Amino acid sequence: MKLEDLRDEIDSIDNELLKLLNSRMEVVKNVGKFKQNTKGAIYRPEREKQIIQRLANQSDGEMSYSAIEAIFMELFAISRNLELPEKVVYLGPEGSYSHQAARRKFGAMSSYMPLASIESVFKVLEHGEAKYGVVPIENNTDGAVGATLDSLAKYKSLIVAEEYMEIHHSFATELDDLKKIETIYSHPQGYNQCINFLDEHFLTDIEFIPTRSTSAAAARAKHDTNSAAICSKIAAKINNLPILFEKIEDNEANRTRFLILSNVKNQKSEFDKTSILAKLDDKTGSLVDFLQKFKNSGIDLLKIESRPIKEEKFKSMFFIDFDGHIDDENVKKFFDDKANNLKWLGSYVNGEDR
Repeated sequence: MKLEDLRDEIDSIDNELLKLLNSRMEVVKNVGKFKQNTKGAIYRPEREKQIIQRLANQSDGEMSYSAIEAIFMELFAISRNLELPEKVVYLGPEGSYSHQAARRKFGAMSSYMPLASIESVFKVLEHGEAKYGVVPIENNTDGAVGATLDSLAKYKSLIVAEEYMEIHHSFATELDDLKKIETIYSHPQGYNQCINFLDEHFLTDIEFIPTRSTSAAAARAKHDTNSAAICSKIAAKINNLPILFEKIEDNEANRTRFLILSNVKNQKSEFDKTSILAKLDDKTGSLVDFLQKFKNSGIDLLKIESRPIKEEKFKSMFFIDFDGHIDDENVKKFFDDKANNLKWLGSYVNGEDR
């Protein structure tokens, strides 16, 4: 068989795919009308998870779970925008890792707005100026993001989904020859996370100019002929800056967990996680007694993080993740215990559970 014959075969398959996609979108439009009449939620991450899991279980060819997820997440985003256009705010600037996480979750067709601070994201959602927000909550190297924890305690937005994303720094430049580079732009944190790469390529003696973000680094390098940027892949793409090396970070296991925020309650699924905020009495054994209640209720704890209460001297609140949904019977009973001073932050599909 000739190459042209194979290409013709691919074209024929693509034609059939397009027909099927158009058929799917017609059904999606009807779903959107139904949801608008019934005030149903447009974003249903638990339903999306079920579809991807079902298709992955059926796949017996080259399509892995990750490949199916990548294709269908974009398809879901297009479908949601047909049902109702989405406005998403995120911790900026444009080209930040929060922007990249938002694009992964909501696709290319959504409307995006970068904001200067994490609290600004919560404020915009509180005022109803956007439907969804994306903020970082923790990094496996640097730990929890305090501003996100404080805002979860202060504002009403719920966690409706989460996204775990590997954080890769790229080396982007218009130059093909590293010897011609005279300046490197980067956020200081990004620069320090790539020291081994810089050492290996004799770049540590090159002038380093710190920027407010890796996005700003890419923009500066685009307009500085003999320079390079350490930046995110999306920042390089936005600024049309060629990537010379895609992954240059020292820690290849660098991951950040992002939260997707909104004002809707998710339905139950088989993959649920719940997040809460607990404020305990300032007395001996209060934390031990509180944690014992989880065991007695048959609830599996996933994470606990303490955070000082700024308005009260030397008192702490605890952010807790556990398996299950707020509508599970054992979780309901746990919340009905009036001795527990709890704030429900959301029940959502576990982003690590496949």
